[in-house]
Amino acid sequence: MSRRVVRQSKFRHVFGQAAKADQTYEDIRVSKVTWDSSFCAVNPKFLAIIVEAGGGGAFMVLALTKTGRVDKNHPLVTGHTAPVLDIDWCPHNDNVIASASDDTTVMVWQIPDYTPVRNITEPIITLEGHSKRVGIIAWHPTARNILLSAGGDNVIIIWNVGTGEALLNLDDLHPDVIHSVCWNSNGSLLATTCKDKTLRVIDPRKSQVVAERFAAHEGMRPMRAVFTRQGHIFTTGFTRMSQRELGLWDPNNFEEPVALQEMDTSNGVLLPFYDPDSSIVYLCGKGDSSIRYFEITDEAPFVHYLNTFSSKEPQRGMGFMPKRGLDVSKCEIARFYKLHERKCEPIIMTVPRKSDLFQDDLYPDTPGPEPALEADEWVSGQDAEPVLISLRDGYVPPKHRELRVTKRNILDVRPPSGPRRSQSASDAPLSQQHTVETLLEEIKALRERVQAQEQRITALENMLVELVDGTD
Repeated sequence: MSRRVVRQSKFRHVFGQAAKADQTYEDIRVSKVTWDSSFCAVNPKFLAIIVEAGGGGAFMVLALTKTGRVDKNHPLVTGHTAPVLDIDWCPHNDNVIASASDDTTVMVWQIPDYTPVRNITEPIITLEGHSKRVGIIAWHPTARNILLSAGGDNVIIIWNVGTGEALLNLDDLHPDVIHSVCWNSNGSLLATTCKDKTLRVIDPRKSQVVAERFAAHEGMRPMRAVFTRQGHIFTTGFTRMSQRELGLWDPNNFEEPVALQEMDTSNGVLLPFYDPDSSIVYLCGKGDSSIRYFEITDEAPFVHYLNTFSSKEPQRGMGFMPKRGLDVSKCEIARFYKLHERKCEPIIMTVPRKSDLFQDDLYPDTPGPEPALEADEWVSGQDAEPVLISLRDGYVPPKHRELRVTKRNILDVRPPSGPRRSQSASDAPLSQQHTVETLLEEIKALRERVQAQEQRITALENMLVELVDGTD
């Protein structure tokens, strides 16, 4: 009588490999702020890292191709007056990034394809509505310009970035600090964890809790939660004895976990990064020097340990590349950007295959950059799954991507390469097309600004000459 001992899975042999030294990003002063976010965000064009900055908060944006030593004078994005706590790239426009800060604001920035000469100091819009620090932001997976923010005031606000208005204010669902927020695949539900040890599933448009589970993990330290493609919720947390633990839950039956596994004893919060295409979850602990990964399936024990990538240096944070940014010719199924104290190191997860042909089973169609809904459609109650693209020929990010024009949409009328000026919803252009007159007016205004700066430089030079003559 034969018995199958080894579980069949195409991901059983996934292995991780750190990039070569010339493919890393060096001389980056990674932020030392005490906050359990990833400090890093990446897309097929850019790498963004929260960095140390005097007199406020800042993050650095690098083109993915600009590896090696980073110039100490490399321009930063420096609009916040207190440390930046979280950053997130827009899934529908690779040039748009949002940042959340200790200064209670959320700012949305448009990053040009070229490297700017000076610091970027003016966001395209500032979202003000929280009364305490904003520590979590997350873009809607399928609707254009919908952004979620969660603050230390225990409030979740959902914004329409295109108009600057707060669409939904979930202010009475959490009695304590919110630790994590995650959208499901079509953006109809949220999974949140809170300091009160409760895991909640929320319908944001009805402002109500659909399901909740108290003490999904019994420890007091922060939990994290992400939705899986099967509709389950994967969580990380701590036991009462401070052992790290992972769990899998069915929101329709929160009484008993689908799976619950103890892991090890450590203080670092485990950040879960979930890939719905392969149903693999990667666990990265802050302060750890390893990445553990598990496959989630429909057969017991449901969460299957695959392997561990280990290195010598502990990680300060971690960025996770969307599937469309991977190299399909090398059977790459995930890529991380590990933050050290002074550098960022790519880590590539690969499935070993002998053939050089496109591997259909590793790369099902994956969410592309096109939104499935407009903001107004989502608010009115519509849901839609992500618009999928094939990776058969690889994915080339567009050089200059403009969003489809909607009502007074700030992001649409300001291409990434255009001049920077802070703009609120009230002064968004009435016409969506630049006329000859408006272009001439803008050129005139820029010339006047340059002329004023030249006059200021001349005045300062004269003052310098007078000071030097006085000392002689």
